Amino acid sequence: MPTVLRIGPFRFFFYSNENAEPPHIHVQRDKALAKFWLNPVQYAGSRHFSSKEIRDVYKPV
Repeated sequence: MPTVLRIGPFRFFFYSNENAEPPHIHVQRDKALAKFWLNPVQYAGSRHFSSKEIRDVYKPV
């Protein structure tokens, strides 16, 4: 799973073998994990992230 970006405690990465799903990126901090669709960019779901942390990571334009 290649890491695309690191910002503070957040690691942005993708799995190269998730062919059945639309393009998306995963965000991880410790045991917390979130998924964001890429086209259009939108929040898909998460585990162990607080609402505030999701807002910090995802700021829609």
